[in-house]
Amino acid sequence: MTIKNYELKYGRTVKKIALDEDKVLQVLKSKEQQSISNIKEAVQQAIRNPIGTKPLRELVKPGDKVCIVVSDITRTWYRTCDYLPPVVEELNANGVSDDDIFVIVATGTHRSNTPEEIKLILGDDLSRRLQVYAHDAYSEADNVYLGTTSRGTEVYLDRRAVEADKVILTGGLTPHLFAGFGGGRKSVMPGIAGVKTINHNHLLALADVQGNGINKETCLARVEGNRVNEDMCEVCAFLNPCFLINSVMDAQGEFAGIFAGHWYDAWYAGTQFVIRQQGVQAKGKSDIVIASGGGFPMDMNLYQGMKAYVPAVMTLQENGVMIVTLECEDIAEPPIFFDCFRYDDLKEMEQAVRDNFSIPFYVAFYMCCLAAQYTIILVTKEENFAQAEKTGAIPAASLEEAMQMAEDVLKRQGKEDYTVTVIPYGFTTIPLFADK
Repeated sequence: MTIKNYELKYGRTVKKIALDEDKVLQVLKSKEQQSISNIKEAVQQAIRNPIGTKPLRELVKPGDKVCIVVSDITRTWYRTCDYLPPVVEELNANGVSDDDIFVIVATGTHRSNTPEEIKLILGDDLSRRLQVYAHDAYSEADNVYLGTTSRGTEVYLDRRAVEADKVILTGGLTPHLFAGFGGGRKSVMPGIAGVKTINHNHLLALADVQGNGINKETCLARVEGNRVNEDMCEVCAFLNPCFLINSVMDAQGEFAGIFAGHWYDAWYAGTQFVIRQQGVQAKGKSDIVIASGGGFPMDMNLYQGMKAYVPAVMTLQENGVMIVTLECEDIAEPPIFFDCFRYDDLKEMEQAVRDNFSIPFYVAFYMCCLAAQYTIILVTKEENFAQAEKTGAIPAASLEEAMQMAEDVLKRQGKEDYTVTVIPYGFTTIPLFADK
């Protein structure tokens, strides 16, 4: 027996565990790559040599009313404030004045952002120079009907974007729980869509038959055959933005790539880059998977931190045990998320999700579905234990305690010999399998 020590990030510290190397099937960790050192230069190169369309300067002319769609305060780690200035500078250099440029904050169904938050999103300079509007998904007057997708989604989009001469999408490109990837078309749907449009699209993430839970084809890192993504693309096509700029960030929060060009082609190229960057070939599935969200700020709360569940469950055997380390210094944020864990029956919860879909509600339902299928042990602060139990997880204060719990579960199943997978950075790891 060879014992090896492992450290997994936990808040601003680490949790340690000693494992028998004979039982460790694999450690899945995305490849380290050199980050972009000169952001302005990288953005200029991207918008002057775009993917699938002409350079930005050839698409926007003086006198055009230009709408720039930006992500809201929940996505500041995309660092819009760092890569947007060179885009505006390019527009200015081509004769488009600040007076002809306006920004819509793509809140989707989130709340409006405060003036201070707008400064964090755009930076002090652009937030002062440009007119900024908050999208309101609930306002019938502010959203205009454009048609219906092939899946029956009635398309209502922000009137200001529809009436603009040119629309430029910005944002960040990451794997997404049920849309496959963020970024790209998500700036439009749900970013600047009406609530009716958003809800109908997101319901596609559930199975067609009541009682069957989530749709397994609407999943992390899947584009083709993902009906949520395909419907989002149809919605975006009604607006047909003239250009897109998306950032890709690494595990340290630095720029790994900038993708610009046609709203679909550039975004799709970015998704393939993310798969190359974060995809890790897996040897197989394990009886126990130990995963970390990657520490602070990724594990500030359970709503965001549960993203580490996704790669973990992808590498977990049937009836396996998932151990996740999430400090969750503010576990109950946002409050609406924990309001969703009030159902004793999974079928009752599913009906409620279908009747009143929201992303927090879907995430809560997804977690409860996993807890019904697997044993989930959440290593977190002791004051979080009661909240963890509401989600169906078993709380533990240490990895050693969690590992003992996991071994006991497997023993009851008759599994004395077991395998372990370790995923140190769950937020930036996409397990890949040879047969996929």
